Amino acid sequence: MTKMQAIKNSFFLKAVSYILLPIIVASLILSIIYISLSNEYDNSNNLKESYFNSSGFSYEYISNLISNIRRIDNGYIEENNNGIYSKIEDNIYYTDYEFIHNDITSYIKYIIINNETNELYTNVQSSNYLEDTKTFSNKKMYWIYENKDSISTNIVTLSKNKIKYLISSFGDISYITKYSIYSYLDIDNFDFSNYIKVGFTLLSIFDYVPFLADILIPVDIVLLCIIIVYLLWSIGHSKTASKIHLTALDRFPYELLLIVFFTIFGMCFSFFEVILLYANIPTNLVISLLFIGYIGAYISLAIIVDSTIRRIKAKEFWHSFLVYKIYNRIKKYLHNASDRVLDKSPSQRNIIIFYIIFIVISSILGLTFFTGISFLILLAFWIWTLYLLLQFNKRLNKIKNALHEIYMGNSNINLDTNELKGTLKELAIYVNDISNGFNNAIQEKLKSERLKTELITNVSHDIKTPLTSIINYVDLLKQEDIKDEKALEYLNVLDSKSQRLKKLIEDLVEASKASSGNVKLNIEEINLSELLKQVTGEFKDKFDEKNLSIDLELPDNSVNIEADNRYMYRIIENLYSNVSKYAMDNTRVYISLNKGDNEIKLEIKNISKEKLNISADELMQRFVRGDKSRFTEGSGLGLSIAKSLSELQNCKFNIEIDGDLFKAILIWNIK
Repeated sequence: MTKMQAIKNSFFLKAVSYILLPIIVASLILSIIYISLSNEYDNSNNLKESYFNSSGFSYEYISNLISNIRRIDNGYIEENNNGIYSKIEDNIYYTDYEFIHNDITSYIKYIIINNETNELYTNVQSSNYLEDTKTFSNKKMYWIYENKDSISTNIVTLSKNKIKYLISSFGDISYITKYSIYSYLDIDNFDFSNYIKVGFTLLSIFDYVPFLADILIPVDIVLLCIIIVYLLWSIGHSKTASKIHLTALDRFPYELLLIVFFTIFGMCFSFFEVILLYANIPTNLVISLLFIGYIGAYISLAIIVDSTIRRIKAKEFWHSFLVYKIYNRIKKYLHNASDRVLDKSPSQRNIIIFYIIFIVISSILGLTFFTGISFLILLAFWIWTLYLLLQFNKRLNKIKNALHEIYMGNSNINLDTNELKGTLKELAIYVNDISNGFNNAIQEKLKSERLKTELITNVSHDIKTPLTSIINYVDLLKQEDIKDEKALEYLNVLDSKSQRLKKLIEDLVEASKASSGNVKLNIEEINLSELLKQVTGEFKDKFDEKNLSIDLELPDNSVNIEADNRYMYRIIENLYSNVSKYAMDNTRVYISLNKGDNEIKLEIKNISKEKLNISADELMQRFVRGDKSRFTEGSGLGLSIAKSLSELQNCKFNIEIDGDLFKAILIWNIK
């Protein structure tokens, strides 16, 4: 992995970037706000004095008054459904509605008089409003407008020289000239909203290092660009995946993710508005709550942006839309439906044509249903259609039954194709061909097995003749008084190998006969318990040589089965021989015979001395041994012979391997 790839895939760098990002953004926003506020407000330690001398205050003051005049001029009185002013006396209207929610709306008291109609509008309660207008000029902060040339105020930013430009920023408000405005600010009860308090808190913090904001803004912009470019480059990449890694969230429908995001984002901004404008709580708590809301908004924004980038990089952006999935599903359904309708196969085409004819005829006859003859024709048509369907189903069942017979092993099936038509006739021809092919395959297999058996028998017979001579001559040599020890050693090897070869040939012939079923059985009732005791006794010496402890578990009562005594003995002998050859020395061999209500079960279990790195099915094949070697005395035919002979005597034979545990199982069903 190159250094650039390591940087791109680094989880640590991504985590650091995600942590630094909100800090840098917050630093940039606060720096910009500080510069804006410092230009707006002076550095006076008196919060109210600084605020009242600002242009923001003058704009809010005049905006409040003009908004009320606009409502008055538009006739928002109680006669309207959306009335704001209520009539309390002749030509006097009162309201307590706050149109603009800011710091000064609820603290500006006013009396507005329409000079043309002499109607008076106010948000103060008084017994003599005209007398009150004369007292407004005595207030600490007042603004009185009687006409465009008569403006009196003790608010510096609302003086006559500055008000013209401020009023003009509201557009065409020529209607204001017909009103006289008397207003003052209730400064004794005045209190700031949280957003002004937070702003001045920010000013006081930055004032300790006045030039800090000027330094932070360019630094923050550079760092922000670096982090954004890095995240755009690295999002979706990881050390464990060679391609863009999509999370479970990325497979969530994108529209639903957007809805959740905008809901959370909207809740955060609503939370900001409530905290800053309406909530009357300590400034330190406001800042803490703003921080929590900011982190919540950042996390939701980071999740949606991160998921969007991964989807785009993986080229799954449009595929992740729920609308696209619905469209794709409908398109696929329509495509499949059109494929079924437009299928060019004769059967499909015939069904569609027949169905269309059925609908057309039924519709025509249905339209003339009011006549008796039409009803009879329609009834006859329905009966004829039902007859055709029943005939079709009858012929189809013939084919179905033929296939079932073939499935069950009966290959002598031949359908009469002259009774069928169209597609069913084609199916019948196929079924006949399958039946003939199946029958031929069975015959060929039987012929092959027969030839194989004959070949093995003939070859074995041809080998046995010279082998018998070799064995006889070896026996004669052993009777001679040979003094040479080396010659005696060679003679013993010849004797051992010739006897093994003889046993192998006998096993091969027996396995061939057993697998082909070419064995004459003499079925009689035999005592399986006694047979097990007999074989166990015969193998005692071989088991003792390897220190194998036999745990023979037999029921108290004798267990009888229907089998050939000679071949059943051979089955058990082969299993015991297998144990004596391949069981681990100094271990225990478990042999158990159990008789239940429905079956008799014989289990022989031992621990293999070699690792059983082979399946049970492979182990029962010819010439296969569990240790995968050719250096043991076995031929690899014992289990195969035991299985074939068991099946000939209606006995289920199976072996199981669990680690080094070898288990042979024989089951007889009780009739």
